Amino acid sequence: MPVLRQLARRVRDLPQADVLRLLRSPFHEDRLLALLVWVDRFEHGDGFVRRRVYEAYMRQTRHINNWDLVDLSAPNIAGAWALDHGTCDLFRLARSGNLWERRIAMVATHAYIRVRRFEPTLVIARRLLRDREDLIHKASGWMLREAGKRDPDVLRDFLARHAAAMPRTMLRYAIERLPPTERASWMAVRPTGC
Repeated sequence: MPVLRQLARRVRDLPQADVLRLLRSPFHEDRLLALLVWVDRFEHGDGFVRRRVYEAYMRQTRHINNWDLVDLSAPNIAGAWALDHGTCDLFRLARSGNLWERRIAMVATHAYIRVRRFEPTLVIARRLLRDREDLIHKASGWMLREAGKRDPDVLRDFLARHAAAMPRTMLRYAIERLPPTERASWMAVRPTGC
């Protein structure tokens, strides 16, 4: 990863066609490099560059097809864009039939959590309660845990309303930072079979 990050900085000005070629590569490391370039461009770009990166990112989600590719890019591109332009695209992705698009939606909310705006995380986590994919349960629990690190009452309120419906993996991830006795109490909540 450090080598790829260093390379991404060196090829920051790579033509967009070449970045897209990397993103469409069958090799995971090529796709990772492409996303690192886009994250760097987005973070250092002006409004025009950011729009161009975001729109390309959203058109290429089928190639962002591994948990680490999503986790590296979603908060820094999709989430950062949504902070300034609204959550409509994130909510649309949360309803997608594509596992990776749903994960992008959930993990992108980390950008909101960083600025203590929790509603997008809570809305999408509620939407994904019945998701069948373990990678979605992990992402949702992780984002809920991150929200809870900044405001424990936000997490506890979500748990009070939804712990019984939460997949156990989501629940375990969400409560990971709570005191042991409180974790045990939440894990003892009887699942509703969702």
